[in-house]
Amino acid sequence: MAPPSRVRTLTTTSTSTSRIHLASRRIPLQRHGLANHSTHGSSSAGSLSINTQAHEQQSRTSEESKTTNRGEGSTSTGVLALTVLASGLIGFGLARSGLWNSGINYAKNGTGYGSPEDFQKAIRELHEAFDPEEAAPGDLVTTNPDVLYDHGFSTLIHHEGMTHSVVVFPRSTEDVVKIVNVATKYKMPVIPYSGATNLEGHTREADSDLVCQPGARWLDINEALKDQGIPLFFPLDPAPGATIGGMLSTGCSGTNAVRYGTAKAEWFLNATVVLPSGEVIKTRRRSRKSSAGFDTTKLFIGAEGTLGIVTEVTIRLAPVMPTTVASVNFPNVKSATEAVVEVLNQGVGIQCVELLDDRFMAALNDHSISPKKRQYAVKDTLFFKFQGPTQPSLKETAGIVRKIVEKHGGRNFSLARDSEEAEDMWNDRKNAHFAGLAILPGSKGWPTDVCVPVSKLPQLVLETKQDLSDVGLVSTIVGHVGDGNFHTLILMRDAEETEKARQAVHRMVKRAIALDGTCTGEHGVGIGKKEYLVEELGEGTVELMRTVKRAIDPLNLFNPGKLYPDPKPSKPT
Repeated sequence: MAPPSRVRTLTTTSTSTSRIHLASRRIPLQRHGLANHSTHGSSSAGSLSINTQAHEQQSRTSEESKTTNRGEGSTSTGVLALTVLASGLIGFGLARSGLWNSGINYAKNGTGYGSPEDFQKAIRELHEAFDPEEAAPGDLVTTNPDVLYDHGFSTLIHHEGMTHSVVVFPRSTEDVVKIVNVATKYKMPVIPYSGATNLEGHTREADSDLVCQPGARWLDINEALKDQGIPLFFPLDPAPGATIGGMLSTGCSGTNAVRYGTAKAEWFLNATVVLPSGEVIKTRRRSRKSSAGFDTTKLFIGAEGTLGIVTEVTIRLAPVMPTTVASVNFPNVKSATEAVVEVLNQGVGIQCVELLDDRFMAALNDHSISPKKRQYAVKDTLFFKFQGPTQPSLKETAGIVRKIVEKHGGRNFSLARDSEEAEDMWNDRKNAHFAGLAILPGSKGWPTDVCVPVSKLPQLVLETKQDLSDVGLVSTIVGHVGDGNFHTLILMRDAEETEKARQAVHRMVKRAIALDGTCTGEHGVGIGKKEYLVEELGEGTVELMRTVKRAIDPLNLFNPGKLYPDPKPSKPT
């Protein structure tokens, strides 16, 4: 008889100040009470938010928020928001006059939300439910103006924000159920958030899986596994601060997608979810595969918090294998992409292949985070991460790739000499966003992505770069070239440039869809791209999505105004 599977408890406290972006909203980190609440989420009015948080030992100071113009983007008051400790951040919001920013018009959603008096009753009821359990006033339920502001605005991105009315920090699935029941009783919308948290996970090494809360960051999970000598890791790798809940809700991927796929693969085995009715479900068992009924786990992947609040997730892990990194520059994007297609068709061990344009390479040289401040050629550049079972296999793969890229015009092929140099080179790649922002100090960034068939990527990148240059906008481009996904970061200093950026993004998305692509490869839809879903998916598919939403959330309380396109106005009779 085989021995029973060993279950190991994995515990770590997150110290990073990075944050996850959910539903196109990023919120500055702030200290309040016992926890540092690092939140990225949609903070629009008329919605309740959930963000997984925990006690952090190290945080960014509040200086970030002191530079914020508190009047900018604020269109109302009286919005209720809830924040959660340990399992999620939840916010309630009130739809009022003046809250129709960012394209959200709750009046068109066909749902009557509670009155201001209802919301005040809800706040009192939340205090009654949570205050007796607080170690200090405001630990779990707070209307502190600074905390409300911190969960509604960002100094770094272009989306408008707004102030919530109350923030609550649940500690368990049961607490989330209490909050959802109050929201339903008083008809208050709900927005889930994910943010920095501690990890209390149960690892089953023999089964290569792990149970964690949605606020656990993938980077912290992998570091904790490494610290405990477990030769496994979670291979999805978006931004370093990304949390499991945010990754699930947006259907993200990252640089490893060439080798390991996206969140919509089999990396999320099951999830515990609180539905708008207050019912708690578990989407499936822990077996690696199942043909029993619908795959309800995937129903919530990419749903952006509109169908339920995830409070626990079982994730699959992959074996850690040796890797190394190489860079090579090209005369143009077309040559680089053609080289990648041939490399991938060789079946060699490629874990990642990334395209960085010449402007980004210049920014990287000026703002490198590697200790040795490595300098690169200011040309369109590919970064490869090779993977294999042994060091000799890595060298063999590098040799094959070098011959292919040089055949396509690649020059200055540079293979890391050791693991330390490989880590420095890859950290330079992962620093893309912040190196790009540093090009124009004081500017805001508009990060966005699209995805097309790999063969169409050169056309899309070249046309987009030319478009941005023609309208006078500063931008950088980073592409997951192995799967046709590319990101652009557009920098804006004023309202005029913001409007130019908005129009340029619109043209970029239209271009991608015309090339048989998608409006978003991994960032999610949120507010900014919901208008493109009908064009991309068709009215029938979008209506099917709306039907599912109405069936699960008939009051339209969970993250309203996101993901689903606004209904077309009725024609006058």
